[in-house]
Amino acid sequence: MSVDLWVWVVTAVAIVGMILFDFFAHVRTPHAPSFREAATWSAIYIVLAIVFGIGLGMVWGWDHGTEYFAGYVTEKSLSVDNLFVFLIIMTKFAVPREFQQKVLLVGVVIALVLRTVFILAGAAAIERWSWVFYIFGAFLVYTGIKLAKEKHEADELSHADEQKDGLAVRLLKKAVPTVDEYHGDRLTTKIDGKRFITPMLVVMVAIGATDILFALDSIPAIYGLTQEPYIVFTANAFALLGLRQLYFLIGGLLERLVYLNKGLAFILAFIGVKLVLHAMHENELPFINGGEHIEWAPEIPTWLSLLVILGTLTVATVASLAKTRRDRAEITTDPAAVEAQEPVTHKES
Repeated sequence: MSVDLWVWVVTAVAIVGMILFDFFAHVRTPHAPSFREAATWSAIYIVLAIVFGIGLGMVWGWDHGTEYFAGYVTEKSLSVDNLFVFLIIMTKFAVPREFQQKVLLVGVVIALVLRTVFILAGAAAIERWSWVFYIFGAFLVYTGIKLAKEKHEADELSHADEQKDGLAVRLLKKAVPTVDEYHGDRLTTKIDGKRFITPMLVVMVAIGATDILFALDSIPAIYGLTQEPYIVFTANAFALLGLRQLYFLIGGLLERLVYLNKGLAFILAFIGVKLVLHAMHENELPFINGGEHIEWAPEIPTWLSLLVILGTLTVATVASLAKTRRDRAEITTDPAAVEAQEPVTHKES
């Protein structure tokens, strides 16, 4: 797949243009978006991603088109799980709802910049060393196992303020003076002639730091589905562009997706195995099979990967909603549970 420089430039300009439009049309004036606004713009960004994928398939072939859609669905699903972490960070720093859009948009920009760097680095490494796929694959299998062991507690959000600050936030607070109260959506404020940073800047640093960790998972995952840097970049970009709207659209649903991390864990492990098999097929390491390609190693086709990803996400979502519905039914039918949920009132004598 050969992509001319002008195509890269036009794509980058279009993405920057969409981010600027998002800022001036929705984020510049602080407000909490309604469900209708969030749903409308989420749908628009999803439709744009689908239209782009269809166009890509028509121009460069449907093998690459399938790779794009597999990458887009994977990155979108990983982003949904990341939203729960963003929700915890927002809760910890008590970000007013009308300012959360600005924090999220800055987080999207930071994530896009970081992932672009990782995409270019990954492409250079893959072009030079085919054995990098072994590392990517082993890392994704490890990440999948680790993610499968994690679980979102039902009361995790209520204890968000008890969590310790991350390294980036601690270093920031040591380097510059901070204030605890918000001053509108300003990043800094001046008090008695001295400049302070506000919690708005602190929470942006916190989300930016988590974006680095997210990129470490997502970039190897999508390189397991395609080795085309242009597809990797555009799939990531379109998955991130609708992230702000998706946060407000499914914010209340995030706590109910209790099995989402299990589904994502399986997807990451599956792609990790796919990468290892690909590395074996292209093997050049002298201590493995004498440096020869391992011909019996099967190559998992992208269309099968897409079916596995979609099927896993469907099962995880349905199972999550069924479990939370069942748990709520048990609470309402259990008198002891209902009594425990009710606040205690004291009568005056």
